Amino acid sequence: MNPTVGIAVILTVLQAAHCQMVRDLSACLLGQNLRVDCRYENKTDNPLTYEFSITKDNRKHVIHSTISVSENIYRNRANVTMHKNLVCLHLYSFTTSDEGIYMCELKATNDYTGNQSRNITVIKDKLEKCAGFSLLIQNTSWLLLLLLSLPLLQAVDFVSL
Repeated sequence: MNPTVGIAVILTVLQAAHCQMVRDLSACLLGQNLRVDCRYENKTDNPLTYEFSITKDNRKHVIHSTISVSENIYRNRANVTMHKNLVCLHLYSFTTSDEGIYMCELKATNDYTGNQSRNITVIKDKLEKCAGFSLLIQNTSWLLLLLLSLPLLQAVDFVSL
């Protein structure tokens, strides 16, 4: 086999095996709660596993995970929601003691290239408030209902004329 062809085949296989990639990690304050958004690109329908952790005082603490066990101090304060290409960590009652380097790790089932991860440094006084539009995205069911009902509202308005 030609070495060039062999390298091309290996690169193609590795690219196909690489199922997801963390694209962006951001953090914001929602009232007194921290929200960390982990956006990713997924190239497969395989189930996704995740882990949110924080590193502080040179020690990693697992906040919420489907990969390993969360630490007790975070179990009752953390929740994760998943939307299309977005995994959101919600950490309730966020204080300065929760400051540190937050990490989002993702792994798709049968992806043998390893976990994909991103870090973000979170300091309470430097966090922005979560944008209003991104809040709507979290609960799109009522927004979708409103958009679907607009033609009906217009039809009722037209009939009344």
